[in-house]
Amino acid sequence: MSTMENANPGRTDTAGMTAQYPEMAGKVAVVTGAAQGMGAVFAAGLATRGVSVVAADINEEQVVATAERLTAELADGDRAVRPGRIVGMRADVTAPGDHEELAQRALREFGRIDFWVNNAGIFPFALVDDISPEQIGSTLRVNVEGVLYGAQAAARHMEPGGAIVNMSSVSALRVRKGRGAYCTSKAAVAHMTESLAVELGDKGIRVNSIAPGYIDTAMTRWVQEDPAALAHALEVVPLHRLGSPEEVFGPLLFLLSDSARYITGHSIAVDGGSRHV
Repeated sequence: MSTMENANPGRTDTAGMTAQYPEMAGKVAVVTGAAQGMGAVFAAGLATRGVSVVAADINEEQVVATAERLTAELADGDRAVRPGRIVGMRADVTAPGDHEELAQRALREFGRIDFWVNNAGIFPFALVDDISPEQIGSTLRVNVEGVLYGAQAAARHMEPGGAIVNMSSVSALRVRKGRGAYCTSKAAVAHMTESLAVELGDKGIRVNSIAPGYIDTAMTRWVQEDPAALAHALEVVPLHRLGSPEEVFGPLLFLLSDSARYITGHSIAVDGGSRHV
């Protein structure tokens, strides 16, 4: 039995997560950090529902390959909704100009921007005494400034009714040893989301965040490879399993949809209840 099978007793069958929001077909999204992991799942899930996507990542070769693969997979077979197209593009989220280039690519390719998902992030480790100026600087640039610049670019080009979703973390509320820089950055994202919601509400743009817990991605591979860490994770998660990227996509889809059109400035924890333990 694999580590993940051990880690996820009674894991939900994500194939049954088929929520549809018909109003989303024909819309356009930008998703950062989309070469792999949750970002790639977000891009594919949106495209399945008819949303065209500009998928961005600092790894140009990988994100372009991912976009081409996903688009080909979506085109193969009959679907109730015509899938959106996914285009891959390099972007350094610490550079404001790169966000503007993403916006311009979306406008050239698809003519509009309806959704912006600030997913790109890094997950450094260092005990407090060992956090270097380089680590705290790079973490805040990617995880915090990257969110701000993305929101700024989105707000410049979105019409009223647009929606921005930022990726925070349960680490915004729960401190973990060795993750001081990361936890600090995600707390900033959670608070920034509230600030953005207040200011961009004047433009009719909603801003929310998602706070994942232990999700089965490359970022949590260290948990699965450390028996003690895995045992601890399963103990502190009331559902006693890791989550899947698809289980994060569900709340993301809801927050972008018209079903959430009176929700802004909030963070949804997708953590199996671990914030309560």
